[in-house]
This record gives sequence, structure tokens and C-alpha cells, in this order.
Amino acid sequence: MAPRGGDVSAASNGAPAGQVEIRASGPLRSADAADVLDLVQEAADTDGVGPLSEHAVLSVRYGPDERARHVRLWDSGLLAGYGHLDPGDSEQGPAAELVIRPSARRRGLGLALGRRLIAEAGGRQLRVWAHGDLPAATALAAAAGFHRSRALWQMRRPLASPLAEPQIPAGVTVRTFRIGQDEDAWVSVNHRAFARHPEQGSWTRADLQVREREPWFNPAGFFLAERDSGLAGFHWTKVHGPHAESPATGEVYVVGVDPAEQGTGLGRALTLIGLQYLRSQGLQEVMLYVDESNAAAIRLYESLGFAHAGTDVMFSGGGAAGRQT
Repeated sequence: MAPRGGDVSAASNGAPAGQVEIRASGPLRSADAADVLDLVQEAADTDGVGPLSEHAVLSVRYGPDERARHVRLWDSGLLAGYGHLDPGDSEQGPAAELVIRPSARRRGLGLALGRRLIAEAGGRQLRVWAHGDLPAATALAAAAGFHRSRALWQMRRPLASPLAEPQIPAGVTVRTFRIGQDEDAWVSVNHRAFARHPEQGSWTRADLQVREREPWFNPAGFFLAERDSGLAGFHWTKVHGPHAESPATGEVYVVGVDPAEQGTGLGRALTLIGLQYLRSQGLQEVMLYVDESNAAAIRLYESLGFAHAGTDVMFSGGGAAGRQT
């Protein structure tokens, strides 16, 4: 495969020679980022599910992590594919996501882009997210020699259904987030709450501040629980859309509780506070994401009226044994 950062010929990636060009780079210029985001939106409109995670989209838009690699594929001069590579840490390793423009599919371009992402991973095993558990993604993963290694459930519930009153533990008060004042305290409790989580637990102040720049960010829906003037937990809500014919949808974006508060019922109370807020905004439905393996969290959300509505799948493979030459 071509060296990191250089162009690669089409023939070396299994696509028709002379038509395909692939480039990898660091942060994208604003015009290039806009082109990628247009491709992402076209794929989302066609497939009914976004092809990239929020993390990857923010990386395209703002380029907060200069270690990330942005891999673009052109077919006969048209931007036909995009891949995002997050270098990860020493334990988790790199993670990737990719999308092919709908009009350019079924020509081997996904496999070509995937092979380049494997090369960019530098011989380390690669984890690749496929959003929506679509058959085409499963087939592509199998063709590349990848195996299913993790799954993320999307769960939903109607907000018109009854909601219990939150039972806040004694000694705890709840208020909303203050921009410019609460960032460091939130990052600290988020680290403690998600110490074993491969993505959420590694968030930094910069990750939070990038989201504060997004149009959806609203501190009125970001609830902080305090005990003795210290943060004990939080529920950060989000509102999606509306988009095209889809009405606006609420999201239980992140709920976290300090380990010292586990077993007190604070997580359930914060979840209910956020759900009540989302319903007060006139929303009809709310969704969330949870690891398929997190049985305790799934039981909690099912007890609050959520049901499984979709799955994102992670495939793992590549590495020294799987590199293409």
C-alpha cells in the first residue's frame, strides 16, 4: 500500500486503474470539510441513518484532534468516499468510520477505502464502526476479514407515555450547567463515572467546548447534581432536528454518576429529570445509545419505557496479519 499521507494508485486498491485517487491528511480546510459533510448528508438521506458518529463529524467540522487522519477518495474527480481514523490510545487502538457516496457504491470503492484506513493504522488492529447494522456494511467487513466485536444499541420511547416523579437522594440538589464555569468539574466527574468506558471516559475540556459551539447545545437541558458543593452526577440532553420529514427528537445524550453515588438512585432520578425537560419542549420521542453488553443500564432504560430500536456494530481486524500489499 502507499506510504502514510501520500496518494495511492487505483490499481493497488482493487478499483479501476486511472479513475480513483485516495489522499490522507490531518485537519481539513473549511471548503474540504464542507464537501465531506455534504457527502455524509447524502448518504444519511439515502440510508436513513447517519454514516458517521458525532465524534467523527465534529472532527471533520472543527479538526480538534490533529492526530486524526482524514482519508478522502475521488472517483473520476468526484469525491466518492471518506474515512475517519481516530488514533485512539495504547490500550484501545485506532478506530475508523467510512462512507461511500450512494451513487458510487458496488464498485469496490469501500474496500479500497477500508484498505487505506488499515494502512493508516500503521499495522495495528483496527476497529471500524458501522452505523445502522446495514447488510452492505456487514458484507464489506467480511470481505476485508473483519469480525464483529462490539454493538451499541439505540433505544427509544414515546414522551407521551407517563413518567414517574424523580426521587432525588437526600442531600443532593440539581441545577443546570453554567458555560465558562462548570467545564472542569464536569470533565472530572465524567472521567470518574466512565473510567472503564473506551470513548466517553477520555473526554477532555476541549471535547466539551467543541460541543458548546454546536447549534443544538443548550445549557437549559444540561442538568448537574451536587452534593456538598461537589458534582455528584449529570444528565446532558440533546435535541435532534427536525430534518426533512422527521420531527425533532430528544436524546438522553449522556447520564453519568460519580462512583460514590452508585446505588443511591441518582442516575434514575437524573434520567427522569431530563426526560421531563425534553417533554416540556414539545418533543414526541426520545432516544439514547447504550452498549449491548451493559445489561444493568439496559434494564434501567427498559424500566423507564425504552425499547430496542436499532444497532450500531463495531468490526475489528486488520493489523500486521491482515494488511494488504
